[in-house]
Amino acid sequence: MKKSLILAAIALLPLSTPPIYAANPVDELLAKYRLQGADAFSAEAGKILWHQGFTQTGKIRKCTTCHTNDLHKTGKHARTGKAIKPMAPSVNPERLTKLKKIRKWLKRNCKWTLGRECTPQEKGNILIYLQSQ
Repeated sequence: MKKSLILAAIALLPLSTPPIYAANPVDELLAKYRLQGADAFSAEAGKILWHQGFTQTGKIRKCTTCHTNDLHKTGKHARTGKAIKPMAPSVNPERLTKLKKIRKWLKRNCKWTLGRECTPQEKGNILIYLQSQ
């Protein structure tokens, strides 16, 4: 019952709050992930996941494959060679500012790297880690 009341309140929030006062997208996603059962988020756990290797089609994939070990530097897409702007919001103020983009890239990159969608806990840990950069 309590969870359904919280969900209802969150669903109605956009109707009662002018867009100018909308929460930042990361906070919005973290709240959603908590409602989906995630515990406290950890930048350290996000860092570990970021550097962890996963075997896909006989090759080891990591977030660092495209984004490098230094999130303050430009990365390079493994397949296309296209430049990827730094992930660190401290040097790339466009990072983590658009909800739709965050959702899209978490889904796509988790599937490419892990071979599956990330759990709400993993997504939250990654976002906290990225936010700390």
